[in-house]
Amino acid sequence: MSGLWHHRAPRLIAAFLLAALVGLWFAPRAFSLPAGHPGNSAEQMLFDAVNRERSAMGLSELAWDTALANAARLHTTLLAENDALSHRFNGEADLQTRLRMAGASFSRVAENVAEAPEVAALHIAWMNSPPHRANILDPHINAIGIAIERRGSQFFATQDFSASVRPLSKEEQERQVMRLLELGGLASGGSLDDARKSCDQTPRVFYGAQPAAILHFETSDLSRLPSDLERMASSGRLGRAAVGACEVPTVTPFARFRLALLLYP
Repeated sequence: MSGLWHHRAPRLIAAFLLAALVGLWFAPRAFSLPAGHPGNSAEQMLFDAVNRERSAMGLSELAWDTALANAARLHTTLLAENDALSHRFNGEADLQTRLRMAGASFSRVAENVAEAPEVAALHIAWMNSPPHRANILDPHINAIGIAIERRGSQFFATQDFSASVRPLSKEEQERQVMRLLELGGLASGGSLDDARKSCDQTPRVFYGAQPAAILHFETSDLSRLPSDLERMASSGRLGRAAVGACEVPTVTPFARFRLALLLYP
């Protein structure tokens, strides 16, 4: 975290958190976020400015995420009330927890906060600061929410970024992984019920047909298979697979999926 300038000139600090901090690191899966838009012209100005910067660098534009914006709005009110910049005030949840509480689902998050006497100065200050610029131009993120609040002659602002992950039902998770396995040459086969029991780690699972291999994995991105599994699927030594998904205990605000694969000759 860093602070720049004082005496009502622009001030700003930045933070970022990755799923890597809790043992996960995957690129975000591309998907369409629910339609949303900035709540006022000042937020629209900063939103457009961010996407112009990204387009100029050949990066994909960010989608507006209403959940991120709602979290940013609550935090911006605290910035203004305290007349101070921080990513966490006394009694406030940490960044990833408050974004999750607002309804966001993600594998990576970041935040910029700042105050300035003019809205345009907020963006200029962020772009002139390496850590804030890095958040704005991060190629791994796909969503943003922005909130601005004016107190007296000062504008306080929060930008919350994420690599958004679309929540998927168990059936959707299973179908997605099976599609990837089919691309590697495997056919759907075996017992879905056995695969789900294996994923839940049900004691003493009695398999209808004994699989050649049983694999378990967790991920925050179902657009690709773990490299070891990808190699196994395309090795030609296996012919069928059953995929089962199960619940993941909530031990982290980062999105996670847990699956079991039963692989057959």
